[in-house]
Amino acid sequence: MTAGAGDRLDKKHASSCGATGRGLVPALLVLLASLAAISLIVGSAHLSPGEVLSGLRGEGSAGIIILEIRLPRMLLAISVGGILGLSGASLQGLLRNPLAEPAIFGGPQAAALGAVIVLYSGLADALSWALPAAAIIGALASMMVVFVVAGRGAHLITMILSGLAVASLAGAATSLVINLSPNPFAVTEIVFWLMGSFEDRSLHHVLLATPFIALSAFVLLRCGRGYRALTLGEDVARSLGINVGQLRVATIAATACGIGAGVAVSGAIGFVGLVAPHLARPLVGGDPQRVLLPSALIGAGLLTAADILVRLIPATSEIKIGVVTALIGVPMFLYLVVSRKAFFGDGGGS
Repeated sequence: MTAGAGDRLDKKHASSCGATGRGLVPALLVLLASLAAISLIVGSAHLSPGEVLSGLRGEGSAGIIILEIRLPRMLLAISVGGILGLSGASLQGLLRNPLAEPAIFGGPQAAALGAVIVLYSGLADALSWALPAAAIIGALASMMVVFVVAGRGAHLITMILSGLAVASLAGAATSLVINLSPNPFAVTEIVFWLMGSFEDRSLHHVLLATPFIALSAFVLLRCGRGYRALTLGEDVARSLGINVGQLRVATIAATACGIGAGVAVSGAIGFVGLVAPHLARPLVGGDPQRVLLPSALIGAGLLTAADILVRLIPATSEIKIGVVTALIGVPMFLYLVVSRKAFFGDGGGS
């Protein structure tokens, strides 16, 4: 991007946002820290704040509960929710349409298929990196297929239909793997895992997913200026020095990396990437770059709150997080579909 044009574009978006979003990130960080603290306190065994602090130091039975059960859940909820929110905002910025979201393009479903194949084959027990690698490859393959089938410059409806086809195929293949499994206990584990949950996760899962999620977040945040330039159209973005093709590849690869790693440790959790940017956008304006970080923080907060909620709901077995996010996300998606602004408002379909 040329310096003069880039500076003018930055000033334009900065003035349009005003002071609205200046204190937003600190406020979201405080809210997220509060939710993280609550996540360490609540559960089947209620702990006081003092017991939580003792548990973080590894003291007594509280140390086992905190370090082996609740801390991994909290860290995974924050990291997976954050990358889901960031990925959704990035895809919406790339495609300039508020309906864009990883699940719509079959990313989580294909990632789940890759992970299920590894679980079924037993490679996950032999190679710890096989699970995230297979999930990332599955997510990347699905998103590449959608973009190739839909074609360059396709309308979002075409991409959604392509994504639904890929998601349906991945779901059918996953069902086939489950039907072919000779071990009923493995089938039960896979089915519950596909519904999304942080139950029985350990620090091993945190260490497994965090490097991929951090890499994905780093790349997507660096793409922010490109998304901002795309608000003026691809031709103008190119004239400002943005390599649109490179931006598209980087976004797809980084999204697949983050989503695949998240699915590998938490199962399929949908619609956070759709909801988080829509909650962030009214607070910061329409600048796609400014939406990225708040979307990540809101996504982290949403998934942390959902993880707290499933532990508080009385049930014979813990309700899966994927069920909660779908109950929230599906109505919002339907509202956006029927909303005229979703298709013809500012930043319409690409």
